[in-house]
Amino acid sequence: MKNLRYVPRFRQSLRFRLVGLVLITTVVAIIAAWILSNNLVKSFYILDARSNLTTTYESCNRLFMDASGLPRPFVIAAEELYANVENPSNATIFIVDYKNNELYSTVVVSEKTTRSLQQLIDSVDFDTLLNAEKKYKFQYHGSSYDLIGILDNGNIIILERPMEQLNSSILFSTRLFLIIAVVILSFEASIVLVISGTLTRPIIRMSHAAKRMSKLNFEVKAPEDRSDEIGELGHSMNEMAQQLEKAISELKSANASLSQDIEEKERLEEMRSEFLSHVSHELKTPLALIQGYSEGLKDTVNDDPESREFYCDVIMDEAAKMNQLIMQLLNLNELEFGNTPLNIVRFDVVQQIHGILQANRIMLEQKNVQLQSPDETPVYVWADAFKMSEVFTNYLSNAIHYVKEGGVIRVTVEERTKMPEVVREGTGTLPEGTEEGQFVPETVSPAAARTEPAEEKRVIRVSVYNQGPVLSEEALEKVFVKFYKEDAARTRSYGGSGIGLSIVEAIQKAHHQDYGVYNAEDGVVFYYELDSGETKTNAM
Repeated sequence: MKNLRYVPRFRQSLRFRLVGLVLITTVVAIIAAWILSNNLVKSFYILDARSNLTTTYESCNRLFMDASGLPRPFVIAAEELYANVENPSNATIFIVDYKNNELYSTVVVSEKTTRSLQQLIDSVDFDTLLNAEKKYKFQYHGSSYDLIGILDNGNIIILERPMEQLNSSILFSTRLFLIIAVVILSFEASIVLVISGTLTRPIIRMSHAAKRMSKLNFEVKAPEDRSDEIGELGHSMNEMAQQLEKAISELKSANASLSQDIEEKERLEEMRSEFLSHVSHELKTPLALIQGYSEGLKDTVNDDPESREFYCDVIMDEAAKMNQLIMQLLNLNELEFGNTPLNIVRFDVVQQIHGILQANRIMLEQKNVQLQSPDETPVYVWADAFKMSEVFTNYLSNAIHYVKEGGVIRVTVEERTKMPEVVREGTGTLPEGTEEGQFVPETVSPAAARTEPAEEKRVIRVSVYNQGPVLSEEALEKVFVKFYKEDAARTRSYGGSGIGLSIVEAIQKAHHQDYGVYNAEDGVVFYYELDSGETKTNAM
């Protein structure tokens, strides 16, 4: 197995690499300049020393010649040497008159110096210098750099410049160079940090925006308030996000339609048979009532206006209920047969809930309901907005009909992480000691269970709690079955057909999302879930 070496995050950043590259380049350039300058300082010093020594030589040569070009007396010229000679090199001057065996120097001459000068003179071929174009030469002599030559009056001249000045110059220049290099590096590091921060800050913001876009959150926008390439990149990212959101919407619609097509053949015959059976059973009662009251109206109550009006009201009421039942059955039939395609869009479910609650405000006030609604913080989901309004409307109507007088209806919206292996629809009851609104492990319906990918999905659960009578165990399992009525007399009293929750089931199945019901303390909770569009990878 390959060993992975941990690298600190800051070392992977563009800012760190940019600063490091600039500083490394600068350090390399400074080192190269330092090496080059060290090699050039000595050469430059030697060239400068030669030039200055040559100037001193020529000045001495002029001093020992009079205006007519004839040699001046050595003693007179030597006495004027220290005060009148041009000596830019600050060299020590030795003048040797071999004819009179005299030596003149700008410094006190010791025996050791005299011997050293004698050795130097003995080592030079003055005959060659006399015949040369330049009657002097340069050479190192111990710790000094010397000019040895012959003046026009025949005297020997030795100009001695100590090398300590060169070493001092090199040491001084090296120290100065290092100080300047440190100052330049510090200043450059500060400037590069500021500039790199300015350049990388919008890139970091784009990175954060891209991460949120990767989770299908297209509300975030990349910065594009610049006129350079970074601004163009931000604009391109925003355009890509718009196109991606549109493509995902179309893809989700296409996936929902494809899933419906795959399941349609398997359930078609079963649904037809079940539909006919339920329709015939459900229409039997109102048809019988209509027939009976029609016969009574015809046979017995022609002379009684009040009875005739009552019979007509019953017939009209039953006909209206049949019409409503037929419309609901047609709607349910279209949903179950997949004849109505889903229009998957991204919308704010909280805003939708508040709109429906406002539309039912009068019914809530008539029963003196204590309504507890979610706050207005937007929560975005992917679903068919129109059909989701049907789901919530059915849940709310059911809660209004069954809530006790002056009771509580509580609507909650919460984000949940869907377990990756099983998604179910069904029912459950709150375990002892569990408060309403908490997550409850619910009974999984084997027929409804299906496997999911290894990624956990984040879903939005909408719950509608009504304070009133709880459901029996049988009702919890059958409440979503078409035409099921736990209390048929009470259901019929407010016109219920037992189809509304079946419509909820059909819509949720079409969306492949969970739904269900469970008993809570002093009431019942119905819930349904919606796709938030975000996923979370499971840690393995």
